[in-house]
Amino acid sequence: MLRLNLLLLLAVMACSMYLVNTQYESRRLFTELDRAQVEARRLETEHQRLQVEKRAQATPLRVETLAREKLQMRSTTPAITQYVTDDGSPVVMAITPAAVPSGGAAAAGGRRQ
Repeated sequence: MLRLNLLLLLAVMACSMYLVNTQYESRRLFTELDRAQVEARRLETEHQRLQVEKRAQATPLRVETLAREKLQMRSTTPAITQYVTDDGSPVVMAITPAAVPSGGAAAAGGRRQ
């Protein structure tokens, strides 16, 4: 009987140690899960903020302003356009009022009777 009692006592002790270990591991994993969820929310917020900032940086007005100020770019006009051939040599063209088609001449030429 004494051996049975000792055997049962050892079984109860082993089960209780296993239960304590399982509860500890469960709490540790829950804490780790909670931290991961907080980190995921933080990263999602950061991602949304960066998306908004990206959209703000790519507005056409901002791009045009940067092109004018930092790159010294300007809008094209026939006066500053330089044409080149396939071999890379420039084509010299004289800009005269007769050489530049007007809107009225194009509209009149487009009508057929």
